[in-house]
Amino acid sequence: MVEIELDGKKVQVLEGSMIMHAAENAGTYVPHFCYHKKLSIAANCRMCLVDVEKAPKPMPACATPVTQGMIVRTKSEKAIKAQQGVMEFLLINHPLDCPICDQGGECQLQDLAVGYGGSSSRYTEEKRVVFHKNIGPLVSMEEMSRCIHCTRCVRFGQEIAGVMELGMTSRGEHAEIQTFVGRSVDSELSGNMIDICPVGALTSKPFRYSARTWELSRRKTVSPHDSTGANLIAQVKNNRVMRVVPLENEDVNECWIADRDRFSYEALNSDQRLTQPMVKQGGLWKEVNWTAALEYVANGLKQIKTQHGAASIGAIASAHSTVEELHLLAALVRGLGSENIDFRTHAADFSNAAPAGKAQWLGRSVASLSQLDRVLVIGSFLRKDHPLFAQRLRQAARHGAKIHSVHATEDDWLMNVAQRVTVAPSAWVQALADIATAIAQSNGATAPAAGTATEQAQAIAASLLSGQRKAVLLGNAAAQHPQAASLLALANWIAAQTGATVGYLSAAANTVGAQLVKALPGQGGLNAGHMLSAASPLKAALLLNVDPQFDTANTAAALQGVAKADMVVMFSAFKTGFEQADVLLPIAPFTETSGSFVNAEGRVQSFVGVVKPQGETRPAWKVLRVLGTMLGLPNFDFETSEQVRSAALGVDMDMSARLDNTTQAAISVGAAASGIERIADVPIYSTDALVRHATSLQLTADARNAAVAGLPTALWTSLGLQDGDKVAVTQDGASVQLPARHDAALPANTVRVPAGLAATAALGAMFGELSIAKV
Repeated sequence: MVEIELDGKKVQVLEGSMIMHAAENAGTYVPHFCYHKKLSIAANCRMCLVDVEKAPKPMPACATPVTQGMIVRTKSEKAIKAQQGVMEFLLINHPLDCPICDQGGECQLQDLAVGYGGSSSRYTEEKRVVFHKNIGPLVSMEEMSRCIHCTRCVRFGQEIAGVMELGMTSRGEHAEIQTFVGRSVDSELSGNMIDICPVGALTSKPFRYSARTWELSRRKTVSPHDSTGANLIAQVKNNRVMRVVPLENEDVNECWIADRDRFSYEALNSDQRLTQPMVKQGGLWKEVNWTAALEYVANGLKQIKTQHGAASIGAIASAHSTVEELHLLAALVRGLGSENIDFRTHAADFSNAAPAGKAQWLGRSVASLSQLDRVLVIGSFLRKDHPLFAQRLRQAARHGAKIHSVHATEDDWLMNVAQRVTVAPSAWVQALADIATAIAQSNGATAPAAGTATEQAQAIAASLLSGQRKAVLLGNAAAQHPQAASLLALANWIAAQTGATVGYLSAAANTVGAQLVKALPGQGGLNAGHMLSAASPLKAALLLNVDPQFDTANTAAALQGVAKADMVVMFSAFKTGFEQADVLLPIAPFTETSGSFVNAEGRVQSFVGVVKPQGETRPAWKVLRVLGTMLGLPNFDFETSEQVRSAALGVDMDMSARLDNTTQAAISVGAAASGIERIADVPIYSTDALVRHATSLQLTADARNAAVAGLPTALWTSLGLQDGDKVAVTQDGASVQLPARHDAALPANTVRVPAGLAATAALGAMFGELSIAKV
């Protein structure tokens, strides 16, 4: 530690710290623009100049290291005069358009100009003008004349997002921030540039000119998308969510959020919102009141139970639903005498489950991902599936961590990946067996399955056997794999031998919570695969936040299975599923209800509604409570969502004793498939109903270019394909036409065809064989 004197007070800081860090520790504010605690130091705005005793001139607080006994004055005449001089230069070219600037009211330049700016300008020449640039549907660069060249956005791209999408050209007053050769900004974290811009140069395109900051109420909530559980602030005006920004939480999302967390609010005000209960009568939809709708459902369930037995009733839920909703849905189904409930709509191997009463999880804290030394990631489209987890691993890689991957693709994770084992999905188990064999050879253990210590396997084994903080992480594709249990068993063995933790990145906001509340089939119950199949025996299907066309592993089979039911009840916030449903019940999205999510690390995060429900929309937990009461089921007399949460999780919110990634599954390597295999991702803006209905997200490059078939080099050449050609993809007797894209990194017998899209909904399972022909 080093002790300095700051404005007459003694302050201790770590050796190597800057004066700015000392000031932060002491609670002293030093004006600044380019400095940001999460970014590297640029020292180019010079607003943080301070008076350091014995220094010949004012020094930038952000870039001046502390020394023992240093005396610093931040409010002396010398410091204030220097700061005022910098502010005068910053305002020379800045337009006087605060009244129409979207940043007005929350602008650092505006605030500091009050304290350090003059009442008039000595500059009489014309101000410079920077022409606007279109960089995509999310971030606006239409007022770049306001830019003060702090370069925060440039450094964010390089250091946090991992891709330098913005840069500075020219020098002096001709300097401009712009994209390379007119490209758009396509990072899944791009919206954070809006937050860190200290002026109104980068603003939110969807929010632009829709409200002033002082008109907005600020209310805390939690992201309903991926398993990070990002903390959010929803900004509300006239009972309408106008903007979403991050709520800082170092243990979860730091000060960042993904673009789908930020911009999915557009769906809340979509004209596709379902706001009135509807019942299909004679093939036509009719709006009804809640009493009529729930009586229809209750009577239908009673009748089906009487005629076909309780086992003919089943419920399929999305893990984007809250703890309270899933608990009550499970209680309702079990109260009727059925064990048919499941949330694993994308799974293929249902033997892969945590021990009874427990849940599979990340295996460590979210925050610790940033400090890892060695990581093996299995079956994950990491960057798009988990943008904030990828960001944390990116920070670890920047500090020397060795990242390794076993997958069928080589997507650019925007970080240095030390080793990639790229094989077809059917060979993933063998690839892990090879790594296990290499580890066994190194430490004298007995390998759990027959494998070959290939050169790549040996390199990964040697890496995992070194280092201190290590993790084996299974991604969405590993959890959805037909041999998911074998993958987990091998991952556990590798982790045990190398001193690593093992865990699932987890697909949805409440994947862990769904397991904890037992939204899983009990003894004799049907899993989601059986219920969502062409041979489904269900006569009554309850679908909570699930659209069979987009949210299932085998869309074609799911649609056939749901169509066979006598009554299909969809609990949804949107007008989707008309073709399959008999009853549509409008339930509230996360902003209009209270509830809880359990994120990947087992953290329970509760939230309340930030706006009133639209129209006749009701919170799903209330709908299920009333439905349970109408059916005469016990233990449905809850008054608040907190009471439901306590019944579901207990009073103690510490879930650590209930998290368990162990497995007793036998390892089955199996033979690699002989035909062309499908590897399917769910594109980032197709994962749930909110992002599918968010207009601006659907205009991004990720969404526009999602429906594409990726072909390996050998297959591309054999079919004689060229850029712009289309291919016919056939699976399980159904065929779709998709644009073809050459992907040289794919294994020779693997084709990448995404799921969760209307363009590919006719196809079969996410993992399976298919055929390809040129159109």
